[in-house]
Amino acid sequence: MNRVPDDAENAHSSSVESCPSLRDVHSINPAQLMARIESYEGREKKGISDVRRTFCLFVTFDLLFITLLWIIELNVKGGIETTLEKEVLQYDYSSSYFDIFLLAVFRFKVLILAYAMCRLRHWWAIAFTTAVTSAFLLAKVIISQLFSQGAFGYVLPIISFILAWIETWFLDFKVLPQEAEEENRFLIAQDASERAALLHPGVLSDGQFYSPPESVAGSHSERKWYCN
Repeated sequence: MNRVPDDAENAHSSSVESCPSLRDVHSINPAQLMARIESYEGREKKGISDVRRTFCLFVTFDLLFITLLWIIELNVKGGIETTLEKEVLQYDYSSSYFDIFLLAVFRFKVLILAYAMCRLRHWWAIAFTTAVTSAFLLAKVIISQLFSQGAFGYVLPIISFILAWIETWFLDFKVLPQEAEEENRFLIAQDASERAALLHPGVLSDGQFYSPPESVAGSHSERKWYCN
């Protein structure tokens, strides 16, 4: 005859013990969500993501590396001043490397303007620079006489072509997908925090739960009031 009350008492005690754990879960999850949101907001305040900064550094490396190779080529041909005057002031499309250097400057200006200053999230700018670079280099290799000028006739066009396509691959497969994924995570975390705030407007602290001094410790009525 006493089994039913005992079972009810056990169920009530187990529910009482589970109430603090549920309260702890609801108190932890919003804090974790808010911490994650704050981390995403901190990244936004930095102005530019780490992967985009790496892309901009690689674009800068492209310009500096092509410039270094062009200066070496000027020095090899008999002096920087003499060769510079010949290739710049007496520019000849079929024999000068000055246009390849200008092509690297063109890529640098367009990509830094689009993806560092304007923080563009589309591939059209890199597609434009890569298409212009590829078309110009193919035409120069076919029409000009670079291959008859030694190793630099191969090195500068090939390296310029490869660097342009590496920049395209890095932006299309690394920068844009990673930034889109981080933005989606931020939106999901923000939405979850808003839902948690609506479902649980406030998390009660331990100081808000107390027992009156005159109450009997361990009574079922006190436990029920404590849990609720």
